[in-house]
Amino acid sequence: MTTTASTSWVASANRHADFSLANLPLGVFSRDGLSPRGGVAIGDCILDLQVACEAGLFQGEALDAARAAGGDSLNAFFALGAPARRALRAALQALLGEGSAQRAQAEALGERLLQPMGACRLHLPARVGDYTDFYVGIHHATNVGKLFRPDNPLLPNYKYVPIGYHGRASTIGVSGESVRRPNGQTLPPGASEPSFGLSRRLDYELELGIWIGPGNTRGEPIGIAEAGEHLAGLCLLNDWSARDLQAWEYQPLGPFLSKSFATTVSPWVVMPEALEPFRCAQPARPQADPQPLPYLFDVHDQQRGAFDLELEVLLQTEAMRAKGLPAERITLSSTRHMYWTVAQLVAHHSVNGCALQPGDLFGSGTLSGETPESCGSLLEITRGGKQPLTLPGGETRTFLEDGDEVILRARGVREGGPSVGFGECRGRVVG
Repeated sequence: MTTTASTSWVASANRHADFSLANLPLGVFSRDGLSPRGGVAIGDCILDLQVACEAGLFQGEALDAARAAGGDSLNAFFALGAPARRALRAALQALLGEGSAQRAQAEALGERLLQPMGACRLHLPARVGDYTDFYVGIHHATNVGKLFRPDNPLLPNYKYVPIGYHGRASTIGVSGESVRRPNGQTLPPGASEPSFGLSRRLDYELELGIWIGPGNTRGEPIGIAEAGEHLAGLCLLNDWSARDLQAWEYQPLGPFLSKSFATTVSPWVVMPEALEPFRCAQPARPQADPQPLPYLFDVHDQQRGAFDLELEVLLQTEAMRAKGLPAERITLSSTRHMYWTVAQLVAHHSVNGCALQPGDLFGSGTLSGETPESCGSLLEITRGGKQPLTLPGGETRTFLEDGDEVILRARGVREGGPSVGFGECRGRVVG
């Protein structure tokens, strides 16, 4: 059989919705007392990079890259940049492809090399030094703006500058971890003074996570044409939000305690090369919109700098689990709703001389579409809590309740080719 980007001797990888040979995302895992180590998702398994290196399955630049990726974080691997990443990816596809010359040697290693994913624990893929959350979903920005400023939803700077705020790296967690409802100050309706207590308007936000690879020297901006070389990969990100805390504190400086209590990311880093089939042109701006300033504009980035990926949000309540009901999809959106490209975010973040570092994390901001079915937060779906969402079994939600589990998914799909998925980004609310 001819080796193709979708055919592997790992049977579960073939036609796998997320982790076929066309994907090969990297992450960090552990099992049965082993220390956390780097691995590669292939079908229902995780390839242990440390075992593969010890067995002599990689050579040259691919071996150096695999050793860097095999530790308890991917920071060292991210720092190596695109050439090392591409060398490792090519070696992995050769090793795991149907016609691999190393197949017998690899199969002989059994579960030492290919760990069952269901038996493993997944960890944060990198140590996050800094975290910045952007606001590039223009439909989300418009929807939220209409709730608070009906006559002026988008402020004048939105279409000139990628808006963002610095988040809290210390409270970033990986999919599957619980999210504790935060305390803080809120201003109840009709009150003149705030009260303190648990947030009652807890929300999620559907976002793309952007991992930074090689950084830049402080004071030396990254040009828009080179920004793509500083991208290590993508994941899913849930920017949990306490809307009642946010409404009271966000003026004049923006989000603080309403955002810093929890952010959840999916565990697998999908490499840019796996997403090449889903590259597309950045959607054309309306004629009345300003064009990006020169430091944010690159012709190639406008032609190929966007991604066409499906995004989903599913919700499962405690009552649904008790009745055996599956999670309900409440949102179907797309990364095509980003007003700014990833490269534009990198260029803007560094233009003032800010130094980015391997393992820094960006959030895209909530990626809502134009229809109610494509809204990426409950704040939008329920119009600020005024129109409850009805779920199977008759339950309703305006905001999240204890026991609710939010599940984010993303996938690139193309006719005639394998899909590339991100896995899941899960989080359950606890009181």
